[in-house]
Amino acid sequence: MKKRLFSILMTIATTVGMLTGCGNTKTQVDDKTIVIWHDKEDAVVEVLQDKLSQLEPDIHVVLEKKTDLTESLKMVGNDPNSAPDMYIFAHDKIGIYAEMGILAEITDIIPEEQLNDYIDTTLTAATYKDCIYQLPIYYETLLFVYNKRYMDDSEVPATTEELYKYMEENTAGGHYGFVEQHSTPYYAAGWLSGFGAEILSSDGEPSLDSEEVVDALNYHKKFVELMPGETEYATVNTLFSEGMAHSTIAGPWLIPTVRESGMDVGVAPMPVIDETGKPIMPYMGVQGVQVLKFAAENKKDSVTKVLNVLMDPEVEIGLANASGCAPARQSCYDDPKIKSDEVVMMMKETAQNAVPMPNIPEMDVMWSVMGNLLTDVNLSNKDIAESTSKAQEEAEQLISSMK
Repeated sequence: MKKRLFSILMTIATTVGMLTGCGNTKTQVDDKTIVIWHDKEDAVVEVLQDKLSQLEPDIHVVLEKKTDLTESLKMVGNDPNSAPDMYIFAHDKIGIYAEMGILAEITDIIPEEQLNDYIDTTLTAATYKDCIYQLPIYYETLLFVYNKRYMDDSEVPATTEELYKYMEENTAGGHYGFVEQHSTPYYAAGWLSGFGAEILSSDGEPSLDSEEVVDALNYHKKFVELMPGETEYATVNTLFSEGMAHSTIAGPWLIPTVRESGMDVGVAPMPVIDETGKPIMPYMGVQGVQVLKFAAENKKDSVTKVLNVLMDPEVEIGLANASGCAPARQSCYDDPKIKSDEVVMMMKETAQNAVPMPNIPEMDVMWSVMGNLLTDVNLSNKDIAESTSKAQEEAEQLISSMK
């Protein structure tokens, strides 16, 4: 739990300010070197490095991998001696760093009209308190994935009741018709959103005891009962990868692995929930670049040139070809290779109903509260109404302690 988050962040920001602003010490600014922190795989980094190298010798861009990027940023703040100039990460932490006062608005660096080609939901994800703090590069959604050895294309369920029927008919002897990480908030969110449930409002008010949440958990429970008790990431992926589960909901990162093993794998639209007429609506994570204020104020020319390179559609097309990343720019989907990539195109289709992960600071405590709620309901078989009421009270207390 991250209790008293705002107080902690303000303490960190104040400390950093004292360290960098005291005395008459002046920081020597190398405005021709841009350091970008990231946590990305090699295939993504290679594409970015290749494109950014075109700025040499005028601007030298250093892509530095950080295994604990989010915590590192909280510690260094805007300290020009320790902090990066930019970082590439998912959009859901934007609110934390905006409240710390360390982020620059992207539209203070590049004109807002240059963002017109970006898919609307990627800009929504990048926006906090009406300010755009991230330049989107690509996005990810979960996908309905199936093993064609067991589930024929004609058997792919269009609705959740069709999925349930398939599960009933194919769950036996160590085989499962469908598995998912049903008690992990990121994966369960799609079922909740499909019932119209909003676990956290835009102004940070939780609603875990709402009728929509209760209805979603009640309905989802029958699917859970036809899945193994242990459904963490490793178990679900192993069951699917080894052919013991016929279908799953997974991230696009699973597909290259199972293809390498020889699986004929398919992707399909999310099943429509019969109770609501809406599809399972997973969270959407937008990966992009954020700029720290010190760099925006002291290296603006170099920062602008780096952003202009990253706005080149060829960057996003290159990432899609190299790593299956779904481009944030609409025009990229006119490219023939993108059009022929079934995984990328299915993410684009799924994204039409996906929900951007909340990027407000209060969401930091909601992950653990939701995890506890799902464990109580799905794994401990506790009463749903009582569990949601308890979770709501816990969320309210934790969020109150942050302010």
